[in-house]
Parts: sequence; structure tokens; C-alpha cells
Amino acid sequence: MKYISVNEFAEKYSISERTARNYCTTGKIEGAFLTGKTWNIPENAKPPLRKETKKKISPLLATLREQKEMKLKGGIYHRTQIDLTYNSNHIEGSRLTHDQTRYIFETNTISITDESVNVDDIIETTNHFRCIDLIIDRAEEKITESLIKELHYILKSGTSDSCKNWFAVGNYKRLPNEVGGIETCPPENVHPQMKSLLKEYNSKKQKTFEDIIDLHQRFEEIHPFQDGNGRVGRLITFKECLANNYVPFIITEE
Repeated sequence: MKYISVNEFAEKYSISERTARNYCTTGKIEGAFLTGKTWNIPENAKPPLRKETKKKISPLLATLREQKEMKLKGGIYHRTQIDLTYNSNHIEGSRLTHDQTRYIFETNTISITDESVNVDDIIETTNHFRCIDLIIDRAEEKITESLIKELHYILKSGTSDSCKNWFAVGNYKRLPNEVGGIETCPPENVHPQMKSLLKEYNSKKQKTFEDIIDLHQRFEEIHPFQDGNGRVGRLITFKECLANNYVPFIITEE
């Protein structure tokens, strides 16, 4: 039987020499033995399976999930749905009031008013409620292009935009767009830039609050969708705060 050194074993399995030596010392590598001060490890030996520790969810996330399942009125889940949806949509031009948003959430209807109400405002409000449920249910999941596209699909489904043949619901933009007169990422570069952004972000094991803010800023600079980027970006930020035990915040127009 052929034997390899601690250094060779560590390189083979991309672990530190200290970890490899500890496995030998504690008898976790079958057939390994000492010659003087040198460990001899069977060439076909494998490191022990490491138990994955389940990340403990934050008390806030646990409460949001509990109240969501209970359909509890007046709690933090109820307030989050109304306040986050109202403010995020209002920033994008929705004319629904806070009271109308609350009424839609609580009754799935809208009260009759003297003023006309934009149908898209109503649809995007109910869709945004569903987006919040999604990020609460899947808060601990890694951020992927697929998840981001799913949020956009839910948000824009059934709107007048979804009837336009050039508007890609749940997919990246087909036409160039701009924000405040500033050009954003060209459509052909969106996928590689999003892939690079998420790869860099997801490679960080311990994500700081600054990492989350940086993700949001760079996402908005890319502006991957034809419309709905601000709301999807704010949903991602809220989700990542929940996932990494930071207190989520709601951005207002002010």
C-alpha cells in the first residue's frame, strides 16, 4: 500500500495541514500511523464527513413565519406586508394610499373612491404581498439569478407590462434602459455582470451589513430588468437582512 504525507493529503482534499494532522491524531483517518514525528496516510484514505451545522434563524424571521402561518392581524408580519409594499410601490409611482394598501391586504378588495384607480397599482400591490411571502419562506436560500427572476415574475405578472411583447416578465431586459438619465448595463452584458456580482457576494461566508448594501447598489447599477428593478432590489435587501440576522429596514420616498 502506498502512503502520502500530511501535506499531500491536505492539498488533495483542500484542507489545512493542521486539520489533516488533527484527523490523524484523533484516529479519524483509518490506517494512518506515525513514523517518528511523521504521519503516514494511506493513499486512498478520505477525510471524515464533516457535520454541517444548521444556521440558527433570527427571532424576527421565526416570528414572521409564525405570524404568516397564523394569518395574524396587527403583528410584525401584518405591518411588514403593508408598510414595505406601500413604500416600495409608492417610490415607483403607485397612487394607492397606505390605507388602500392595508385594505387590499386585509380584505383582498379595494374600497370605492371618487378617484380612478390604476389597475396595475392594484395588481402590483397584491403581487408584492406574494413576493414578501416568498422572501420570508426562502430567506436562508442563497441568492441566485433564478430566485431574483422569480421575484420579478411574481411582481410583474398580470400587469399591462406583461402584455408587451418586448417586456420580459421574469427575465432580463431586452432593450437598453436608464435611471435618471444615466445609462445602465446593456442587455447583452446583464447575465455576465449578474453572475459575477452574485458569485462574489455568495463567496463571503460572513456577510456584513455593508456587503448587503453594496449588493443592492451594484444590482441597481446593473438594472437587469426592463422595469421593477427598485422593488426587486429592495426585496433582495430585506431578504438578506433576515438571512444574516440584521434588522431589515424599509426605504421610504423621503
